[in-house]
Amino acid sequence: MNKETQQYLTIVTDVYQKIANENPDLEAAADAIARSIANDELIHVIGPGGHSNMAAEEVLWRAGGLAPVNAILDAGINLIHGAKRSNIIERTPGYAQKVFESYRIGQKPGEVLVIINAYGINTMTIDTVLEAKKRKMVTIGITSTGFADKVAKDHPARHATGKNLYQEVDYFINTFMPYGDAVVDIDGMDQKTAPTSTLTNVFAINMLMLTAVKKLKELGVDPPLWMSANLPGGDEQNKALEERYFPRVKHL
Repeated sequence: MNKETQQYLTIVTDVYQKIANENPDLEAAADAIARSIANDELIHVIGPGGHSNMAAEEVLWRAGGLAPVNAILDAGINLIHGAKRSNIIERTPGYAQKVFESYRIGQKPGEVLVIINAYGINTMTIDTVLEAKKRKMVTIGITSTGFADKVAKDHPARHATGKNLYQEVDYFINTFMPYGDAVVDIDGMDQKTAPTSTLTNVFAINMLMLTAVKKLKELGVDPPLWMSANLPGGDEQNKALEERYFPRVKHL
């Protein structure tokens, strides 16, 4: 292993340790998810902007993952339809409200919404949490303070209010993403390489979901978990969950 890959491994491992050990809201957030599923509600998950969408995709139809996860994968902010386009749309005021209407989320108070955004400052991210609060949803934010606390309030990437996601949600899971995202130094280069934001987002949301599975079991509820469709018996085992959730989860 060269020194650069060792640096990357060390930094990412240290961040994972922080996520696992320094998130006091984790248990309560997982409990909110478990109780919602126990009441036959969906858990809405959105990554408003760019690569943060991948954390929402991570928990949709995932081996060992919870079936009643409703991933909000809006085409406007997904990189597959244009990376720069996604950047422009995530800075567009009012867009989040239209996504809520399109996906019909927040129709009644108490629905759970998990918002994952590495930086936690862009217009769509803050509009998302403000719209959710207006609809009396339970909000869980997965983001990092390290970036949000250092970016100037008048930076063009920010919401007009200058608000930070982690300060607006009911429960906050810190990803401890290092400032600047990329973390590895290459000799002779000013710009660092090797990003961390997707790794930390995905680790954090998987920790949240596995804790929710444990909470469901403690509540006496059999957790509705997908089996890998690539394993023998996977299609057969998943059929009942497909019948139950296909009509309710848009991207199934």
